[in-house]
Amino acid sequence: MASKQHKLATRLIHAGVAPDPSTGAIMTPIFQTSTYVQAAPGDHKGYEYARTQNPTRHALQAALASIENGRFGLCFGSGMAATDAVAKLLSPGDEVIVSNDLYGGTYRIFTKVFAQYGIVFHFVDMSDAANIEKYVNKQTKMVWIETPTNPLLNIIDIEKAASITKAHNLILVVDNTFASPYLQNPLDWGADIVLHSATKYLGGHSDVVHGALIMNSEALEEKLRFIQNSCGAVPGPQDCFLVLRGIKTLHVRMQRHCENGRKIAEYLRNHPKVGRVLWCGFEDHPNHDIARRQMRDFGGMISFTLKDDNIDAALAVLKKTELFSLAESLGGVESLIGHPATMTHASIPQEDRIARGLSDSLIRLSVGIEDADDLIADLEQAIG
Repeated sequence: MASKQHKLATRLIHAGVAPDPSTGAIMTPIFQTSTYVQAAPGDHKGYEYARTQNPTRHALQAALASIENGRFGLCFGSGMAATDAVAKLLSPGDEVIVSNDLYGGTYRIFTKVFAQYGIVFHFVDMSDAANIEKYVNKQTKMVWIETPTNPLLNIIDIEKAASITKAHNLILVVDNTFASPYLQNPLDWGADIVLHSATKYLGGHSDVVHGALIMNSEALEEKLRFIQNSCGAVPGPQDCFLVLRGIKTLHVRMQRHCENGRKIAEYLRNHPKVGRVLWCGFEDHPNHDIARRQMRDFGGMISFTLKDDNIDAALAVLKKTELFSLAESLGGVESLIGHPATMTHASIPQEDRIARGLSDSLIRLSVGIEDADDLIADLEQAIG
């Protein structure tokens, strides 16, 4: 089994897993069971009931902790189930400072579910992390950020945010879904909890829905593990197996996502019919210097608008692509194209979206690992 002394590519393949002792199988078995036989009450082999423990999930949780440079990993049935678990650390009257550009599902669960229980959410522009300080008060308990953000690819300085949260004894949560552990490890920069929709880059093949949390604090792990078990939003062993399988190729997939992302971002920037191109690898992208410092590369997520900046022109492009499939989600080996205003971020009121820079004409790309020239040709015929 790989240890944290090994380099990331090695840990991605070996961390958390070992040959099955009963058969020698190199792949972690799928332990498809709901319960475990005990020799006597409390006399068992470490497993009692599958909601609480499962060997396949145990292997994945260990792998996730290793690749995020953390001590503990916890798995959930989806990224939103993981988000729900973290929010359950809060109590009525608590306040949370949230980056103002974020996944629409996160916005929805905060404003439509947890707000009704008396938790207050402040959505703040964190392009300058110092803005966090302005919203801290005695009721503040948590700061929640995405970086890069979804879908505007804003970059937030995790280290600077962590210096503020530590000074005020707040929990810093970083949604690392867009970057993946290959590009960024928020715990290294001072985050307390790292969240993933493992549905995306970690799974990598658009065939599983899954969520994960990673942390170093034993106290936080104990609380979140209690919530995981008590509320029961756990993944099945087949789903855990699929994410374990996906993690093994994360490094080679991300290398190609990054290579293709760069080529397509540069192509779009030079296209006469394209307006804004948002990709954090551009040297003039806001906070590019921070991205360069806290990330290893810049990924395959790109958003753009057309110079003919209206929703009808954008929708026409969405209808014409052939290799870029029109679909929700991201991070799979195949390229996807989406319209945040009506898809991933439809739950955010239009006036709020517009105020944050998310126009109705914005197009989001999840650049896959196909041949970059073929992807560019597909965009060329769709944009015209």
